[in-house]
Amino acid sequence: MLNDKIAMAEKPKINRVEVYWHTVTYKTVAIYLVILFGFLMAAAYLVFPEQTSNVLQRVSDSVKKHSPGSGAVGGKQARFVNLDGKVQVKKVSSVQWTTADYRMTLDKGDLIQTGGEGVARVQFADGTTYTVKGDTLVTVEENLVAADQPTRVGVHIESGAVDLSTPTWNVPGSTADISFENAVASLRENSRAAVRSDPKTQKQEITVAAGTAEVDRGTQRVEMGQWEKVSFPTNGEMTKTLVLAPPALLEPLNLQPIILVNPKRDPVHFAWKGANTAKFYQLQVSTTTMFTQIVQERKTTNTAIDVVGFDSGEYFWRVRAIDDKGAVSDLSDPYKFTLVVQGKEQDMVLEVDDTVLHGNVVEVSGRTESGAALIINGQQVADIRQDGHFHYFTEPMTSGNHTLVIMGQNRRGGTAIKRVDILIP
Repeated sequence: MLNDKIAMAEKPKINRVEVYWHTVTYKTVAIYLVILFGFLMAAAYLVFPEQTSNVLQRVSDSVKKHSPGSGAVGGKQARFVNLDGKVQVKKVSSVQWTTADYRMTLDKGDLIQTGGEGVARVQFADGTTYTVKGDTLVTVEENLVAADQPTRVGVHIESGAVDLSTPTWNVPGSTADISFENAVASLRENSRAAVRSDPKTQKQEITVAAGTAEVDRGTQRVEMGQWEKVSFPTNGEMTKTLVLAPPALLEPLNLQPIILVNPKRDPVHFAWKGANTAKFYQLQVSTTTMFTQIVQERKTTNTAIDVVGFDSGEYFWRVRAIDDKGAVSDLSDPYKFTLVVQGKEQDMVLEVDDTVLHGNVVEVSGRTESGAALIINGQQVADIRQDGHFHYFTEPMTSGNHTLVIMGQNRRGGTAIKRVDILIP
């Protein structure tokens, strides 16, 4: 017994061992790496400022180019190519209205609404364009675009007015539709038409300005040609009539910039083709696309007239014909021109870096001065960065040779003009 106690007393004492550790998360590691990268870039900028700035700019441009929110649009999506005034969009997956912009893409079921002086031109991937006029509500009804297969695009007018234009389609059997009330109009390629739907008066009509179309309403089907109009009340039958063709506009050309020393004194020359049965012509010039503010109106028996008294800025003009029996034609499709005061100094920076074709739309990018104003083919360039770099998408162009006229004016009053030749295949 004594021996056992002695043995127990002789056992060595074991000291307590304590282990401590600190957990490092991936997030913490990432933060340290970012801080380290920032220190390295700051040091590199101090030693090589110009080369470091160039590298960062290239990285930024590459990210923007491939970002889904950038101006690049998928080949099968519809998008805005022209916006003016108040235009709102309600996406099919949303309950809120948002302001339309050029980066936005449109899908089946999206709603487009314009204000009184608003206008929106929508282009589908097959080249069909729908111009949504003021006080109009439309729905994107169809956007079926597949490679090497007939395309099918369309919108529905709830109320208001829409003009549409079709190109030469790559695949036979493609269609462009526009529905209104309980009728559906199908345009064939290289055709233009204007559709009006007024729920208040319960009157609907479609006028074909070029090409051909087919209108279906219930059991009725009507074939239409150039300058034919189909109209019907909500509860009545469709009727087809001939309409007096409006004059074809000649000068100023659409989207033409005009540089004058003194626009108030220097005349602007307007000219159009005569109509065989026309006795009078009525000229209207406005500062808005919907001609809500007419600044000049003239009536003449000639097919040309000079008008003075303009301020610098953007204008729209159109003409209608009146025959000897008092019949009045539709107003011609408006042309837009821009009056610019000639600057005294020609020292403005304006460089065109690149032009990229997106179907029959041209993307123009370049560089100008900070705070400068640019106009390309009569359209204001909105996307100008603080460093002067700009991007612009033209309206759809027809096949053939075109010249882009890029005109700018800086804060000192200096002006610059660049012309770029474009071939649309």
